[in-house]
Amino acid sequence: MRKVSIIGAGNVGSTLASLIALNELAHVVMVDVVQDMPKGKALDMMQMMAVFNNSIKIVGSNDYQDIKGSDIVVITAGIARKPGMSREDLLNTNSNIMKEVVENVRKYASNSIVIVVSNPLDVMTYLAYKILKNYGWNRFNVMGMAGVLDSARFKYFISEKLGVSLDNINALVLGSHGDTMVPVLTHTTISGIPIEKMLKKEELKELVERTRNGGAEIVSLLKTGSAYYAPAASTLEMIKSIIFDKKQILPVSVYCEGEYGYDDLVIGLPVVLGSKGIEKVVEIDLSDFEKEELNKSAQKIKQLCQELYTLNIV
Repeated sequence: MRKVSIIGAGNVGSTLASLIALNELAHVVMVDVVQDMPKGKALDMMQMMAVFNNSIKIVGSNDYQDIKGSDIVVITAGIARKPGMSREDLLNTNSNIMKEVVENVRKYASNSIVIVVSNPLDVMTYLAYKILKNYGWNRFNVMGMAGVLDSARFKYFISEKLGVSLDNINALVLGSHGDTMVPVLTHTTISGIPIEKMLKKEELKELVERTRNGGAEIVSLLKTGSAYYAPAASTLEMIKSIIFDKKQILPVSVYCEGEYGYDDLVIGLPVVLGSKGIEKVVEIDLSDFEKEELNKSAQKIKQLCQELYTLNIV
């Protein structure tokens, strides 16, 4: 049985833990700095497992040593966005949290694949990789979860707008996990029919904007927190592709070394995801407008990554 450790037992982390266990994918460890909280959540989940006669083991801990032997480590630790707060506002606080977390991952789970969920996502993934590469991790074993979530949001909005089954929709969102993300219309289809033939330009523009603001919309409604059900489910999709070596093509935040013309940044691109992590980055044809939008997204990420150096975090 595989072992997945989740650093951060807040809403995203604990929801993900329950999904992994209910799907009987792996034994789970949740680690958090809040005293006893992860233990309480784990105990509650284990009692839930008893309802389903599920023998998966879930452990809650305040000790990083319990992540030893992990196949996958998911990092959700960090403060959540509050109303009016951008992902970039989180940079300084969450980068210091990330450094501490990654040092412990390096120390106790040296053979793991790392999935970063903490915001601002692209920059936190960049920081995690920059630290871990000094200890033997390659760039395809440190990745960020963003595109799966953003594509799911886009897919849902399309389904809601057209009144068609989600089964018929293939949606793709690349770029940053923020307001410069790029819903790729040329690769978004309904039963093979290009989305641009199904909706008017103004309707498409509205869907694109709603997708870009998908997280902020939920933050504004919740008032005191941010999304967690869909982010946890999106992370689960990545974990399943790794554990079962499904080799799904998924939009994942990956460190670039020349792909799409980008170097030394993390950005959401289509990848083949299997048991060894990212097996390759898939380069697809984009329209001139989509290339321009992806470049804008890359430039925004570059600026934020530069702040890590300015703040002497890297």
